[in-house]
Amino acid sequence: MPVKKAKDFRGMPAKELAAHIRGLREEYFNLRLQQGTGQLENNQRLRIVRKELACALTVQGEGTNAEQN
Repeated sequence: MPVKKAKDFRGMPAKELAAHIRGLREEYFNLRLQQGTGQLENNQRLRIVRKELACALTVQGEGTNAEQN
């Protein structure tokens, strides 16, 4: 699965973006649990999900700031 960029998130409707963020948070939580128990096979996936989540949250914040101004 390729890493999504900010331009991919900017094209999403707000509800779809919120649902994607929720899914990324769940996946990140599950990966952290797997890492803690020693079951995580792909350590790189943790890094990818964390960066995607940060990017999605940034784009969501940009939309919120634009609505306030």
